[in-house]
Amino acid sequence: MKELVLVTGGSGFIASHIILQLLEQGYAVRTTVRSMAKSQRIVTSMQANGITNIEDLSFVEADLQHPEQWPAAMVGVSYVMHVASPTPKLNFKDESEMINPAVNGVLMVLKAARDANVKRVVLTSAYGAICAGHPNQQTPYTEADWSDLSAKNIHPYQKSKTLAEQAAWNFIKTEGQGLSLAAVNPVGVMGPVLSSVYSHSNVQVEQLLNGQVKAVPQVKSGYVDVRDVASLHLLAMTAPQADGERFLATTGETLSMLEVADVLRGAFPQYASRLPQKTIPNSVIKLAATFKPDLRMLATLVGKYADTSNEKAKKLLGWQPRSAADSIIATGQSMIDLGIIK
Repeated sequence: MKELVLVTGGSGFIASHIILQLLEQGYAVRTTVRSMAKSQRIVTSMQANGITNIEDLSFVEADLQHPEQWPAAMVGVSYVMHVASPTPKLNFKDESEMINPAVNGVLMVLKAARDANVKRVVLTSAYGAICAGHPNQQTPYTEADWSDLSAKNIHPYQKSKTLAEQAAWNFIKTEGQGLSLAAVNPVGVMGPVLSSVYSHSNVQVEQLLNGQVKAVPQVKSGYVDVRDVASLHLLAMTAPQADGERFLATTGETLSMLEVADVLRGAFPQYASRLPQKTIPNSVIKLAATFKPDLRMLATLVGKYADTSNEKAKKLLGWQPRSAADSIIATGQSMIDLGIIK
């Protein structure tokens, strides 16, 4: 019998790559979807990426709003990849709209996993649980850092990621009853999209190559390839030394949005005329964010220090990510191949 891994939110960008690598490595995969209508799209993307035996992939309907659905999803499961999470809402009335589903969802999955005697849960957390609220940071962020929620201007998305991960670790400590947990905290996730569903990090590549961006904000970010995020999840799932640890998924490089545009310009000269060469002053972004809610998160990032370290994942797990440029180019090429770029 193949070991069974439950992947939550299987139609998502990171989750789809985790499913692909699990199937390639000989695991059986059960994935949760909020609606069975999404299952065929996942099957199609797996087949398009070389998975010929779909018998090892199964689906179960489970929603983070419905605790009664999770015990059945856990039956026979050895490991859980908890990837599903609310995506950032650009327009929200109250921060609890983001925070409560994230925290409650994590606790729901951990309780069901504990009760089903799962060996380990790997939680997909975020860089947002590490970097927020540190205005005077001068050394690369590591797994030892936590976002400071007492600071001003913390976006609810970053707050939700921080509180959800903290709730997970607290649950393991107080109610886990021996359940093992590891967390993966990715920076901006790039890499090949398998379908029309991809992460909010990838949207900037789509907008850049489609000529929708005339000038870019002065935001720096770490980047990581989704294939490397997936491989880090698999390493964290089985390595004994990953128990109780969190891992920052980053190449260790920091790029501005203008540098991202330059990478795309070099790789895809046919789109060069669409790509921006100017930046927007920080003051303009901050002013615009006061009356445009969808710019609020961006306004908290302009001009901020964003260097990160991947030494822990490399030393403890032997993880070796590809370069930021390679993953950005792979994003663009996959979007061109899928006709997302016109």
